[in-house]
Amino acid sequence: MNRTIYGLDVAKRVFQLYWIDVDTGEIYNRRFSRQQLIEFLANRPAGQVALEACGSGHWWARKIQALGHEVMLIHAKFIRPFVQTNKTDAADARAIWRAANQPEMRTVAVKSEEQQAMLGLHRMRSQLIKFRTMQVNQLRGLLYEFGFVFKSGRKAGLAEIRTRMAELEQAVPGLLWEAVKAQLVRLTQLDDEVKALEARINHWQKAQPACKAIAEVPGFGPLVATAFVATIGKANAFQSGREVAAFIGVVPKQSGTGGKVKLGGISKRGDPYLRTLLIHGARMVLTRAKDKGAWAESLLKRRPTNVAVLAMANKMARTAWAILAHDRLYQRNYVSVKPA
Repeated sequence: MNRTIYGLDVAKRVFQLYWIDVDTGEIYNRRFSRQQLIEFLANRPAGQVALEACGSGHWWARKIQALGHEVMLIHAKFIRPFVQTNKTDAADARAIWRAANQPEMRTVAVKSEEQQAMLGLHRMRSQLIKFRTMQVNQLRGLLYEFGFVFKSGRKAGLAEIRTRMAELEQAVPGLLWEAVKAQLVRLTQLDDEVKALEARINHWQKAQPACKAIAEVPGFGPLVATAFVATIGKANAFQSGREVAAFIGVVPKQSGTGGKVKLGGISKRGDPYLRTLLIHGARMVLTRAKDKGAWAESLLKRRPTNVAVLAMANKMARTAWAILAHDRLYQRNYVSVKPA
């Protein structure tokens, strides 16, 4: 018996559902409220519900799975080509249904609540660090207008500012000085908030077997390991390590015609936050590690540093996928052997 495939366009309050009855061939394109949609799907036979991997998409995926249906999360860029006319809720639901019926359509793995919560902590930490950097740069610029220059680096610069408070108080007008002191207090609070978030991330990393397994890979600290596990969802959703690397955007673009394929710069697809963490981790391995390994050493001799860093990030992603997908431990000198 064929299962019904539904195309679901989600929003905050209005939901559009498109499907074709497998018995009669009748086409439906109906609008529901949130509660109406849940009740409707709860009373329908188990089918396959396709929806866009957008805001609240993972929550809806878990909710629909709990109702007994299979869920397909599809990236928005794979759905857009199937919108034939004007973009409306009904057209979007029909486009999602058509995309779900395409053979070999790529899907997004459904994230668990814990994985989404961990990504939330990462996003909060990233925003706090960005705001802290802006505050420090602004403070340097304001004090530079009164002739003060401080050491480079956030920690060294702030330490020097705090040791020269008496000198600054004499030179900076009182109208601005009180605001400067308040900003220094705010920077201390930001430091405390960032440390608290990092403590939560480290605690989760130590409690997750997947995070502990890939943390053994050079370049994978608590931040990279937790972001990697939380972002990719299920490792088995990817067929190979190259798929993971392409998902993160650390592979070259391809352009070909007439049987000739040219490789360009990196694609930069996927989550830029995870890609940034992987590249930072790879750079630390190539510039700070005492034993980089024969592969990395030979790569640095024949390729520019930035190219080698990206290649190392690619290798890190593939290695982490292999560990998670095949439930293995990291082996430094492991050599893969293709089956006969």
